[in-house]
Amino acid sequence: MTTTEQNIDEILIPILEKVSDPEIPVLSIMDMGVVRSAVVKNNIVNVKITPTYSGCPAMDVIGDDIKLALKQAGYESKIELILHPAWTTDWITPRGRKALEDYGIAAPLNAEADKDVLLNGKRIVKCTNCGSTNTRLVSQFGSTACKAQFQCDDCQEPFDYFKCLK
Repeated sequence: MTTTEQNIDEILIPILEKVSDPEIPVLSIMDMGVVRSAVVKNNIVNVKITPTYSGCPAMDVIGDDIKLALKQAGYESKIELILHPAWTTDWITPRGRKALEDYGIAAPLNAEADKDVLLNGKRIVKCTNCGSTNTRLVSQFGSTACKAQFQCDDCQEPFDYFKCLK
């Protein structure tokens, strides 16, 4: 079972919410759920972040962006990358899911529905343009490995679907 508990000092939340995900700039790192802990002690913020997948190239950028945001707010910081528990799409906030869809990326379904869509061709991924579920898988991989490419058969628009990761 994956824990979803976070330990973030409330004073740091508005600062961290301003740090964007470098691959999906409409999402903050808080929306993505990669910040697992951020605690101030003696004016130094210890931040623990979890990559969306092992080897994610954006983690160095995210760490640097966190340090910069905290420095601008008057804090020194230490960033620690943690791999356990592994990140899951369950950690994407409701606000983050809406931002994904507004940006043109379908939010992840649950694990069972995800398998039905990616392996069995079930038509339940909602088009981010017109809202139709008359959509089909075009490619297992979209603009990044964590996304699949879909197309709507009603409006003909292509779009990415963020795969469920657990």
